[in-house]
Amino acid sequence: MYKQRYTLPMNRVNPNKTGMALGAFAGLAHLLWSVVVAMGLAQVWIDWVLELHMIEPFYFVGEFSLGTAATLVVVTTIVGYVVGWVLGNLWNWAHRN
Repeated sequence: MYKQRYTLPMNRVNPNKTGMALGAFAGLAHLLWSVVVAMGLAQVWIDWVLELHMIEPFYFVGEFSLGTAATLVVVTTIVGYVVGWVLGNLWNWAHRN
């Protein structure tokens, strides 16, 4: 017997909003990392994560620097926005009618 196939229409996404969402996520994740480093808890965290993956810890977290932390947050926010914008445009291109 013939089965009818249903296709769902794919909605377009707004590349700017997609970029903003991904940029905000990347920036906030790295802001959180900077806070963990400033609190002195980063080495414990990274050692624990590596050991969970059965990897002998080999990274050493450096001293906190406000300028470096700010640069990290800004750069990752910008890169996250660009990646989100590109992905949003690729999505729209792949699902054009």
